Amino acid sequence: MTAAPLRIALIASARHPIRDPFAGGLEAHTWTLSKALSARGHEVTVFAGPGSDPGLGVGVVEMPLRPVRFSEAARRDTSMVALQQMVEHHAYLQLMLDLSCGPARYDIVHNNSLHYLPVAIATALSVPLVTTLHTPPTPWLESAIQTSPNCPVRFSAVSDHTAAAWRHVVPTATVVRNGIDTQRWHPGPGGEELAWSGRIVPEKGAHLAIEAAQLAGRGLRLAGPIGDTEYFEARIRPRLDRSITYAGHLSQSDLCALVGSSAAAVVTPCWDEPYGLVIAEALACGTPVCGFARGALPEIVTEDCARLVSPGDCAALAKVVEPTIGLSRADARRHAETFCSMEAMTRNYEHFYRTVAT
Repeated sequence: MTAAPLRIALIASARHPIRDPFAGGLEAHTWTLSKALSARGHEVTVFAGPGSDPGLGVGVVEMPLRPVRFSEAARRDTSMVALQQMVEHHAYLQLMLDLSCGPARYDIVHNNSLHYLPVAIATALSVPLVTTLHTPPTPWLESAIQTSPNCPVRFSAVSDHTAAAWRHVVPTATVVRNGIDTQRWHPGPGGEELAWSGRIVPEKGAHLAIEAAQLAGRGLRLAGPIGDTEYFEARIRPRLDRSITYAGHLSQSDLCALVGSSAAAVVTPCWDEPYGLVIAEALACGTPVCGFARGALPEIVTEDCARLVSPGDCAALAKVVEPTIGLSRADARRHAETFCSMEAMTRNYEHFYRTVAT
């Protein structure tokens, strides 16, 4: 007997819209997951930031980020926090209050944001709430988990590494690795230059990719939103030239074309990467990966499609560029299809939801 479709409320980021080009991996992941669940027959409503794509193919409800006016006395108060943080807090609070009122409109609520409030208020809901752990531990979310003596939330984690990092407060998190649409991310012809993609912020390490590419004597194309202007102007722009170029913040299709026409993808995290969606995207394009063995990266790749070196070692990274380029592009694509696919991710989430909802 075929199981009945689920009514799923998917809570996304309030800060960035779920819209291509995406602000980051979290937004791209939410977009992919919501479309895939809908395609499998589920009724999906995405609660997301203003400006999200109304043509997503699922119900999209924008969380109202209402402007707040503060008196000078309030601004001077020592408890005053960043305005954006306060606006988002009240947007999530209002959403959770709305979800807790009246008859249940959903079978399950999936908190796919990084915010703590859905966890802290989970006891007010009449249906189960699940939360995906996308990041290393944060103080606000750790605190929210401990608000109730018996936290009712069920957790998933995007990697074994991330599940282990949270184990001190979440003893059992179901690992559901991120996946990408291998139809949208299709194989490319390869090329001579290297590619680096992601948010341009210090923890993603674009400056180290530049250093490794220069040591290896290869050109490098960078792509992604500039999340830290000061970092970009100080560490990236001065090093741009004919061989090191910045392609901008690209749509998925344009980014696929760039990565697919590259010899290899360089991944240089300066933090413990919880998953590394850019790796899955590169492999789907048939582009092998070289990078730092940090966070979850070692559990995502194999020797058939990647070469990893010690974190921060640009000289070692430069030395594995040519061996990486020599890896089979067909093997890279095959690994994406079997390990990083949207289909596998969606089936695993579907099973997780039904386990929690029954």
